[in-house]
Amino acid sequence: MLFSEPILLKTKIRLPVVKENLVVRERLLESLEHGLKGRMITVCAPAGSGKSTLIAQWAQLACIHTAWVSLDERDNDAARFWRYVVNAYMVAGTPALTESLSVISAMVAGNTINAVMDTLLNELAAVQEPIALVLDDYHQVEIADIHNSLSYFIEYLPPQHRIIIASRGEISFGAAKWLARGERTDIGMQQLHFTQEETQEFCRSAGIDLEQRHAHKLFERTEGWVAGLQLASISLQDQQNIDRIIFGFDGSNDKVSSYLFQEVLDKLPADLTDFLLQSSVFERMDAEVCNQAFNRTDSRALLERLRALNLFVIPLDDHNGWFRYHSLFADFLRNRLRSQSRLLWLDYHHAASLAFAARGMLDKAIDHAIASERYGEAAERLESYIPDALKQGELASLLERIQAISEHIPMTASVMLYQAFVFFLTGQMFFAAETVEKLERKYEQPEYAAELEPLQGGMLFLQSNLLFYTGRYEQWDTFVGYRLQGVLPEDPIFYNFNYNVIEPLVRRTAFGLKGVLSADTERIGQRFVSVLEQHGWGQSLINLYVVQALSEGYYEWNRQSDSLQLVRKIEQSDRARQTAGLFVPNRITLARIHAAAGQFQKAHEAIDEAVQMAEHLGEYHWIYPLRASRAHLYLKEHNLAEAKAEISQLRLSDRIQPASNRWSEYTVYARILTAQGKTTEALRQLELIKSAIEQEHCFLVLTEISVVQSLAEYQRGNRSAALHLLHGALVIGEANGYIRSFVDEGPLMKKLLHTYTEQRQRETGQFPLQGVSPAYVVKLLECFPEEEIPSQAAVPSLVEPLTEQESFILQLLEQGAPNKQIAARLALTEGTIKVYLSRIYAKLGVSSRTQALAAARQLNRREQ
Repeated sequence: MLFSEPILLKTKIRLPVVKENLVVRERLLESLEHGLKGRMITVCAPAGSGKSTLIAQWAQLACIHTAWVSLDERDNDAARFWRYVVNAYMVAGTPALTESLSVISAMVAGNTINAVMDTLLNELAAVQEPIALVLDDYHQVEIADIHNSLSYFIEYLPPQHRIIIASRGEISFGAAKWLARGERTDIGMQQLHFTQEETQEFCRSAGIDLEQRHAHKLFERTEGWVAGLQLASISLQDQQNIDRIIFGFDGSNDKVSSYLFQEVLDKLPADLTDFLLQSSVFERMDAEVCNQAFNRTDSRALLERLRALNLFVIPLDDHNGWFRYHSLFADFLRNRLRSQSRLLWLDYHHAASLAFAARGMLDKAIDHAIASERYGEAAERLESYIPDALKQGELASLLERIQAISEHIPMTASVMLYQAFVFFLTGQMFFAAETVEKLERKYEQPEYAAELEPLQGGMLFLQSNLLFYTGRYEQWDTFVGYRLQGVLPEDPIFYNFNYNVIEPLVRRTAFGLKGVLSADTERIGQRFVSVLEQHGWGQSLINLYVVQALSEGYYEWNRQSDSLQLVRKIEQSDRARQTAGLFVPNRITLARIHAAAGQFQKAHEAIDEAVQMAEHLGEYHWIYPLRASRAHLYLKEHNLAEAKAEISQLRLSDRIQPASNRWSEYTVYARILTAQGKTTEALRQLELIKSAIEQEHCFLVLTEISVVQSLAEYQRGNRSAALHLLHGALVIGEANGYIRSFVDEGPLMKKLLHTYTEQRQRETGQFPLQGVSPAYVVKLLECFPEEEIPSQAAVPSLVEPLTEQESFILQLLEQGAPNKQIAARLALTEGTIKVYLSRIYAKLGVSSRTQALAAARQLNRREQ
């Protein structure tokens, strides 16, 4: 099924137009400039304090690119929020940044936020020109997921970039640490208030000639409140009743604004007043949508008249195409409209809904339909909107809209089914099951049978998936054999949702059970494929993903021929070749099969094929794990120089906490560091990525990271830590039958497994590493190819301890490597290796290679 691209309101990511006659507030502009020395600036003050105007004025004058996002209540969806942030950077940045970020924008979905932020941070790190991100009206954001993700983003923002947050209240996430570090500047309400001098300058710029006493009283009454001054300036234009207007200021800002707005509105002609009330229902508008909604032809002229009157109409682009009202003015107009006529309030929202629907902006159309209490129309449009919402990943907003409608009218069965599907996609299994059960109870009522009959397949489809993903395998067998075999949903949305947009292996995703493998998962996967293919859904995405997951599982179980057979099945599918989330894992799996057989040229060709596909589709974020896979191949071929060159292109940062989806890149990077003898740095990188993925409980990745950690610890002589880490990996491995996770690590892992076995035999009943059967370890050892096991150097302690690099070189000496080979392995010159050897000999107290090896063996025995 075809999906449309996400609709982005360009006006939300453009800098507001700055009026020409604004008072230049040097003291505040200087505060903003001073704040740029730190990481972030907050501008927090009530409505009408001039926050947005000040920042826009600064952005116009500053010598720095500015990415601007105007937030509203609909941005309480993490995917939507970050999609606008990415696109704001695209508008503000250089052409090269725009090109790279266009790829990131396309991958934003509800389950990719961490990956998007990490990739965005890396792209920004490569841009030397500073960019300031402005988040205006941040008080509109209420959900914790966005607060937490923004806090992470600020923490790892590259040093040349800045963030400015404007909000009516204090920002809703912990930012005290940046204040304590001197990296945060706060501008508050008192600073934003006009001084008496600024008040007088404001009046002069507005063409108001006030006596000194009036100017002084105006300052006292408004207390420097910007919106109050602007309102007063409009009311005072005719220079009549100055005393009455100024002395009418009394009470809170809300009371003052209501008083002054009333003063302004009473002076306007009826046609302008009517238009203001009609258009107040819009958050953003252009002349076309106003004309269409209210059957007018004069909207553009009216908007220009309002702008000329300086009546709180804010242009949102340079062409005076889109506008919004100042939030205070909009609130006043809406309250006035509701108090005058609730019927008009509902009718105007309904008109707006029809206009946006005609423009193809279904999300806005649905929101206005809900506001107009036309819930039936909202539900109808919702059904048309659901495929786009799923494609865009704005699942939280979709569920919110469904909830808003369902509170007032019974949802159609089809919308309820989609709701259950979205609950399932977001991991809310309880609510998904509850919704399906409601549908089943409804199905039992004769009056609903005809409506629900076409949806029976979808209901059964979801029930089967819920049973599988909650581990109720016996119930799944009974369920499928009894019910699902005979009926499947006809709606392609269930089959062709793309379950993988960022992960290099399907087994890494929730769809792939995050690495869980068992006879049950194999049997059910095979049966599921059989059912789908019997019903003509063999080329559906869900079927192809199940086949790919089975292939990856077979490889892990060391069933190479079974894995290869399914790899070939996927590669013959045209649909798979057009779906990067399928084809990239497929080629990586094929490359691993070839590498396990020693066919490295074929392995590289598989990776190259995936790279070409990703470039052809323009999905460049897949290049990262593919480069990592290629670097890993080079490492297995003992070509460290090429591996280093490949991984260097990924711009991996020691400073940035990596996103969990980048586990493959960071584990390969750690392998390369270990191969260079830089085990301390390697272990630091592994801890970073491990902390990023531990909350996700992905057995596959936790096992691989623990394995690489254990080898790094073993290489630097920390045998106890190595055995504990290996044990943790073996516990997971035995539970899931993992084999290749260990065997692919080669001879050093074989030696570590022997050491593990010997240690347990030597300390029977006392060794703390219990819970792994000897039979499992024996099985792993039997899967290693027969070859000479390299010995492991311990870290000497005589004369002076060796560095990690020196210890690794000594290990290579023990393996019989000549200087030339050692130099190639470490990507160094032979001359540098000779310098290292001189230092090693001096620390060991020897003068030749032979003596160094003898001393190393003695130290090894001592460590034993």
